Parts: sequence; C-alpha cells; structure tokens
Amino acid sequence: MSSHQEQLQALMAEQKALIERPNLVDKDWHNGIYDRYVYPVLTDEHVPLFWRYDFSEERNPDFLERMGIGCTLNPGAIKFNGRYYMMVRTEGYDRKSFFALASSENGIDNFRFHDYPIVMPETDLRDTNVYDMRITAHEDGYMYGLFCTERKDQNDPDLSAADAQCGIARSKDLINWERLPDLKTPSPQQRNVVLHPEFVNGEYAFYTRPQDGFISAGSGGGIGWGTCKDITKPELNNETIVDERAYHTIKEVKNGAGAVPIKTDKGWLHIAHGVRGCAAGLRYVLYAFVCDLDDPSKVIASPAGHFLAPLGLERLGDVSNVVFCNGAIADDDGKVFIYYASSDTRCHVATSTIDKLLDYCFNTPSDPLYSADCVQQRHDLIKANLDIIGDNQELRY
Repeated sequence: MSSHQEQLQALMAEQKALIERPNLVDKDWHNGIYDRYVYPVLTDEHVPLFWRYDFSEERNPDFLERMGIGCTLNPGAIKFNGRYYMMVRTEGYDRKSFFALASSENGIDNFRFHDYPIVMPETDLRDTNVYDMRITAHEDGYMYGLFCTERKDQNDPDLSAADAQCGIARSKDLINWERLPDLKTPSPQQRNVVLHPEFVNGEYAFYTRPQDGFISAGSGGGIGWGTCKDITKPELNNETIVDERAYHTIKEVKNGAGAVPIKTDKGWLHIAHGVRGCAAGLRYVLYAFVCDLDDPSKVIASPAGHFLAPLGLERLGDVSNVVFCNGAIADDDGKVFIYYASSDTRCHVATSTIDKLLDYCFNTPSDPLYSADCVQQRHDLIKANLDIIGDNQELRY
C-alpha cells in the first residue's frame, strides 16, 4: 500500500470514529430548561474528505488538502421524512459560504453530509456569499429557505462595504431549489428574515431585521413584521417592530429572529438572538419569547435576559463570544431540538420540551429595565423561598 493510500485510509478511519461517536448529555450543566451535550454535532472535521482532498495519487501524490473547510455554522433545521436535517452554512478557506445538507436519525449525533453541497440558483444579481438559511415548512406545501445574500456595495469604494438582503428559494425535497426574487422592504438592508409557517389573513408573513448598514442596525428598531400577498413577488410595504431593542439589555445593539416559530397551544414559540457591546467586542446570546396564536405579530410572553449563552470552549472560535440559532425542530411528542452555532465555528444541539420552554417563557419575570426593579424581583423570589424553607437552616446554604 502506498503512502498516499495509507494517509487516506487513516483519515477515513478517524472521521468514521468522529461521526459515529455517541453524543452525551452534559451532566455538569443544569438549569432545568434544556440539556446541553458534550460534543458538537458538526464541525469542519465532519465534512467529507472528498470535498477537501484530491484522491488521485497521480494528481496529488503527497495527498495535500486542496480545498479546505474552515467552519460549519448557523444551520437551518427541519424534520423531513422521519430524519433530522440541518442546512449548514459551510465556509471554505476562501471565505465563501455555501449550503450543505446533513442529516441524522436521532438529531443529536451521527450527522452525515450528503454527497454534494447545494447548488443554489442565482437571481440576475449574483450572490457573492450566501449564508444562515431558515427553513420553513409552509402550509402552501413548499419548504422555503430564507437566507442572507451578500454582495459588494457598489456605492462605496471601501472593499469591506457590503449589501445584505434576504434571498428566497423553495423546494420539495431540500436538494433541488427554485430561486425566487429577493425580498424587498422599506429598509436599506435586511438580515435574519424568517417566514412564518402559516398564512396570516391570507398573506405570507415575515419576521424581519431592518438595518441601515451591513453591520450596524442604525435606526432599525428590532425584529420587524410585514406581509405580502404573493411570495413570487415578495415586497413588504410596511415593517412594524414587534420586538424592540432596548438600552442596557442583551439586545441593545441588535436583535434578530432565529428559528422558525414553533406552534404551541399557548402561542408561537420563538428563539431569537440578541447582541450587546462589551470590551471584547459584540456578544451574541439567545433569548426566547412567545407570540399570540391569532396575531403572530403580538408578543405575549418575554422572559428577561438570555436563554443560552456561549459556555466554555463555545466562547472560542472564528468570531468569539457568539452563539447563534436559526433552526429548531419540535417532535410530535413535545421534544424540541435547538440547533445553534458557537463562535461562528461549529454546530451544537440543546434539547428541551415544549412544556419546559413555555413554562420558562410565561413564568420567568420580564425585564423591568431598571436595576432597582430587578432587585425587587429578586427580593420577591428570595422571600417566597425563605417562607418555604422556614427554620431549615441546611437549605439556606
């Protein structure tokens, strides 16, 4: 056996062991709301070797990696034909992102990529980069992928100046996609747009994130809402802010819709992201809220603070101190799989249930926005607990 073949077989065995490694609940973590897992569900090392190496010994005698993958992140998620699918933002060493489909039987491990990345059709205006797809199984019978399409800002000579808009495509099988026109809104730029899974008053409904620039939200006030009659001519004439940004909160700098909302008996359950500034830069965390069943533009439960923040090694990566979610799956038995990326580098899963998440949303105090009021909330909790403890000193510490 040649050295070339030995290297290939060694890498294949190593990758097989990685993919088939059972994922375990992290016993060192507990907040009662959700379970974390010990291992990421997808990393750059899970990406097929035949995407990265030329297997020809003649063309590649030293077995060099020809087209490297830097990270796997920000997966959209959907359950389809009994399997758990992630549409993964996969980024090469060349900084270009593309969509790659991976699936698993149990949703927590053994995710395998399909043989080829997705070939996403383009509009007349070419996409320099595409990423962060949300997948909505809409009641019209299509699965819609809404994603960010990034292009050079032709009005600014700065090479880093970019224009972000919402690209839209639809599919019946997650592999073959029909591209629709980009979403038009009153905002100069759009990111993190989510399509609501049901018609609202006979129209397609969108959660948007209006912003003035590629990075800065500017005058964009938070998560927006708008509707249109024809998704093949997607244009929102109005954007109403349904979840506002607020000073000195987890969503002071920016906030955006994350996973497609989950329908429950008590309302539409959302997992979103909030961004604040700090000495280390921008810190991204996840938070949850619930919208009214009959009026999905109305927030009816909004617990204070973050729902999930980067922990341990999750804080390190290509863009550190970040967690981001744009995909969650709710099973018929009430179990919820929350797929999130850490530091723009790798994909994770956390699991919970509809009942626990609704309990968290409806029974956790909302943010009163002032320190004194937050202290009063905590005093109320402490007093209620001390009344239960009574004279049992062992339960105090």
